[in-house]
Amino acid sequence: QVQLVESGGGLVQAGDSLRLSCAASGDTDSMYAMGWFRQVPGKEQKFVAAISGNGRRPYVAEFGKGRFTISRDNAKNTVYLQMSSLKPEDTAVYICAAREAYSGSVYTTNNEYPIWGQGTQVTVSA
Repeated sequence: QVQLVESGGGLVQAGDSLRLSCAASGDTDSMYAMGWFRQVPGKEQKFVAAISGNGRRPYVAEFGKGRFTISRDNAKNTVYLQMSSLKPEDTAVYICAAREAYSGSVYTTNNEYPIWGQGTQVTVSA
């Protein structure tokens, strides 16, 4: 099993960009599909983006299309979430998740992921 550590969050202004990273350590010989979710206190966790284990199938939630890009560098055991044109409503804790998967599938619901990081805070000021 892998452990996940997110980084790259911070305080930015509306319209700015951020790149979040999710570094995996541990059992990195296995293939993992990865996902990003976000959490606002008092609200339901929301799916942001996912990518297949081989990186060939990125998928971004509708609200992020055209602004968010998910990618991975398997040599570095890292998944990225590039976010641009950020809005105040993007403010949340962004959390990455993993599930062992050898197919090209992507997973978009949080109950499909057994492994979670701690999250990184993204705050977008108006």
